[in-house]
Amino acid sequence: IDDKNNIQNQVMWNRLLSVVEEQGQTLVRTAFSPIVRECGDISAGVFDLEGRMMAQAVTGTPGHVNSMAESVKHFINHFPLNTMFEGDIFITNDPWMGTGHLNDFVLTTPCFKDNKIVGLFSCTSHLTDIGGLGVGPDATDIHMEGLYIPMLKLADKGVMNKTLLKLIGQNTRQPVETEGDVYSLAACNDIGCKRLVEMMKEFKIDDLKKLSDFIYDKSLSAVENEIKKIPNGVYKNSMMIDGFEKDIKLEAKLKVSDNFISVDYTGTSDKSKFGINVPLSYTKAYTCFGLSCLVSAEIPNNAGSLKPFEIDAPIGSILNAPYPAAVCARHIIGQMLPDVVFGCLEKAIPEKVPAEGASCLWNITFRGKTDRGPNNNSLFAVTAVVNGGTGARPNKDGEIHGVVDLPAASAANGVVISDMSGEVVHTIDLGSQSSGLVGFSWTDMEEKFLEGSPTFKIEAYTTSADGTKGANTSVFAEVLAASVDKGKAGVKLDVKDYGLSLIHISEPTRQEAISYAVFCLK
Repeated sequence: IDDKNNIQNQVMWNRLLSVVEEQGQTLVRTAFSPIVRECGDISAGVFDLEGRMMAQAVTGTPGHVNSMAESVKHFINHFPLNTMFEGDIFITNDPWMGTGHLNDFVLTTPCFKDNKIVGLFSCTSHLTDIGGLGVGPDATDIHMEGLYIPMLKLADKGVMNKTLLKLIGQNTRQPVETEGDVYSLAACNDIGCKRLVEMMKEFKIDDLKKLSDFIYDKSLSAVENEIKKIPNGVYKNSMMIDGFEKDIKLEAKLKVSDNFISVDYTGTSDKSKFGINVPLSYTKAYTCFGLSCLVSAEIPNNAGSLKPFEIDAPIGSILNAPYPAAVCARHIIGQMLPDVVFGCLEKAIPEKVPAEGASCLWNITFRGKTDRGPNNNSLFAVTAVVNGGTGARPNKDGEIHGVVDLPAASAANGVVISDMSGEVVHTIDLGSQSSGLVGFSWTDMEEKFLEGSPTFKIEAYTTSADGTKGANTSVFAEVLAASVDKGKAGVKLDVKDYGLSLIHISEPTRQEAISYAVFCLK
């Protein structure tokens, strides 16, 4: 009987993962903000009546997923389960009870089956604009950063709170898009509720208690077993990064003890005057992400798999900044934490730890006036998200990645990589391709190339009825430094690898066969 129950619970667990993924995809497909549709800056999940996360959508970001895991408990504290009704929806963007800054709305919806509450669905997404100074680190307190929504009811028994929606729309540069995103979040939870009830009817269960306990216990046990493979001990690491008033130190002490891992950030710099501070929820989210990547990468994320990780930072530090600290650009610091954690664990499990990467996103937000036509608004806001590279891995060869710009469709295309003496060291056959950008990679470089620091010439060719011609190539390279070149327009970049250095990005660039370069900022 136990084996049969375990099999059925495992099948329902897999089904639940499908339910929350459809929940997340509903949000992505119906959202108005490009950062949601194009970047998947969301989270979606299902919770039991204790507020434990049972499953999360694969689509999502660590800062949203792991912080949302705690948000539902705050909702239950503010709105006890016995006061919830079918059709209710609850909302907040409180940085300390949500996902770290005001631009992230968190919605939680109770799910009912046969007039009985059986679980809760929660989701969050980034809204491009929520008023205030706009996205950036310039504010000096939370109230300069936009509209602050406490724990409120967005819908009461299926009736939307029009007053709240009007208030939200009046306090943003994008009223139509913002209201649309709120409805998108609500629809995301609705589809989750619908699919969960269908699943429960199919498997003839009336509550989620046994299934939730099964998921929690199995996940907890699996992570504990992985932790036991790591030598017990205390491992330390620190990172120095730029700040506003002064440089910022991130200090971590990671302790492995049999079946749990604790990370203490005592020694980290105090909070900043500006909006780069991190609420503890976001600190926990990205620390757990770093730990999960190395310790439990194959184990689904839920309350059980997160339980063995204990995270703390001194209150008043930049990693535990209390109200009313400015926190809008908390990702600038918070997304450094996986690399801080990697630096600790490198001393314990060096064979699994990658080198330090670019760590945080580099975002540019554009705001200004525009003719919005039918949207009846004269302002716009849009965020461009740029992601840097990741560090090298201890068990993988070095790599070169790039793209070829083909002017027309061709039956034969390829890339030739030569050293600076002209000797061909590698070729890549791209086969038949249509016009446009075509990616290429060299991922199995020989040891002799890895040990040295050679400069390569990368050429592409395309064959058509007119014969074989050269084609433009782009390669990805790490920017080591940037400076303004006096007397000349543009910015001068010191770029690593491929013989590319001191390039003016305001001008067309050509180095050997490379006609232009795409750079990853670090």
